Amino acid sequence: MSAQRVSGADRPRKFRMTRQARVEARAGYLFLLPNLLGFLIFSLVPIAACLALTFTKWNLILPPAFTGGKNYQQMVSDQLFWKTLGNTAYYTIGAVPIAIFIAFWLALLLNRGMRGVKFFRTIYFLPYVTLTVAIAIVWSWIYNPDLGLINYVVGLFGIDGPDWLQSPTWAMPAIIIMSDWKGIGYPMLIFLAALQGVPEEYYESAKIDGANWLQRVTHVTVPTIAPATFYIIVISFIGAMQGFDQFYVMTKGGPAYATTTIVMYIYQQGFQWFNMGYAATLAVALFLVISLITALMWRVNSRGPSLSAN
Repeated sequence: MSAQRVSGADRPRKFRMTRQARVEARAGYLFLLPNLLGFLIFSLVPIAACLALTFTKWNLILPPAFTGGKNYQQMVSDQLFWKTLGNTAYYTIGAVPIAIFIAFWLALLLNRGMRGVKFFRTIYFLPYVTLTVAIAIVWSWIYNPDLGLINYVVGLFGIDGPDWLQSPTWAMPAIIIMSDWKGIGYPMLIFLAALQGVPEEYYESAKIDGANWLQRVTHVTVPTIAPATFYIIVISFIGAMQGFDQFYVMTKGGPAYATTTIVMYIYQQGFQWFNMGYAATLAVALFLVISLITALMWRVNSRGPSLSAN
């Protein structure tokens, strides 16, 4: 076979930017530069410094001393690390599903065109934008065993309420209730926005097929707003894994480390006991745990539609 010659018209042409395109590209990069510099200075550099600190021993006074992998060896054998990680998992598993469940049903109620819907949206959302420290102080008064509102109410029924924040059994559930009350407004608002985007034709078709209200919610609403639900789950999980403010204000991590989360343990190691190298190691461990579980959730979510289709 004779080789065919490629004509000049068939040869691939090299892309050349015009002068105007080059000017626009430079302008675009200049607009991106402040954000890129901010990311480099305030995110990338601190992350790199944190990784470097994990191989050192540093008390904020003397220069950092290289220790190799001793911090990681200490972390694996540190019983308090595993306890605080378990406390964080307990808080996350307890707080996130309850908050999402209640937020979903509140959004359904507020999406029905009831009177005063804007007022109720504001009421439910206000705690979310209020400082966590202020709300934690108020709830500490509510949980007071002698003068608190909760023990007063249960006392009317002849029940002797516990010392909520000083009980190893009740301290974590008490903080979960407070955290859900404060944070429920944000997922409710996201659910509400997603519900308003569901086409009415879907509900009309379900009604024609004889579906009742609960069936319409189960088979129309829930699948349609699945992307918003997944977003809420991921954001809520990441936020719960980094819980600190309410624990510090309400219990200081007690009693007997029953409410010490991993972030609070990082704070104690770094700024109370001045073990900055070990605190950095714990921070890296938390980052890896959050990253791995988030990646797993993305994996499950991406495979969900194909599995249901089969």
